[in-house]
Amino acid sequence: MTTATAAVVLLSGGLDSATTLAIALSAGYRCHALSFDYGQRHGAELDAARRVAAAMRVVEHRTVRLELGQLGGSALTDRAIAVPEAPTTGIPVTYVPARNTLMLAYALAFAEVLRASDIFIGVNAVDYSGYPDCRPEYIAAFERMANLATKAAMEGRAMSIHAPLIHLSKADIIRQGIVLGVDYGLTVSCYQADAAGRACGRCDACRLRREGFAAAGVADPTHYRN
Repeated sequence: MTTATAAVVLLSGGLDSATTLAIALSAGYRCHALSFDYGQRHGAELDAARRVAAAMRVVEHRTVRLELGQLGGSALTDRAIAVPEAPTTGIPVTYVPARNTLMLAYALAFAEVLRASDIFIGVNAVDYSGYPDCRPEYIAAFERMANLATKAAMEGRAMSIHAPLIHLSKADIIRQGIVLGVDYGLTVSCYQADAAGRACGRCDACRLRREGFAAAGVADPTHYRN
């Protein structure tokens, strides 16, 4: 891999995706960041994605609109479903049906257009809140599909899905990001952040983030409402 190699990086605006972008940049990739406006109630994360992309000087940053809000089925896209503020078991109501599959499919299409062979996604199987599309076996299955379904793969250019955080704890992710110069004050992780990007401090995403900073021994730069 040379410094001229292009990669597509999924950038939500949260802590994990910002760290993933920093990892891809540190590996020498020319990063094309891809964000999604899918009707999420925490739309402030898109502002955070723009801040992170600008600060990290990506080649380009695109935001694609997906109409997942029309389908509902998740507390992140349907305001009639409350965001839980206590730890839950099983797959939580904040799971968005097929979200990672749809986002990776768009990233795969974008990579083919760019003639890029590498896609980065910030999924995590340790502090992953029970989402089935954050598991290693899911990433491996999508990569197999990508190498069956694309013109690029049929012409001998194998596609790789990179999930560099997948086996890391939140604390380890933060430690690695600090080494790489990530400004976590730019990011938004809260499932119900307000328009200014201030976190509720009560949802599962806030809990994992706060515990991660504490375990890493790093001051929490999160902007909270209270």
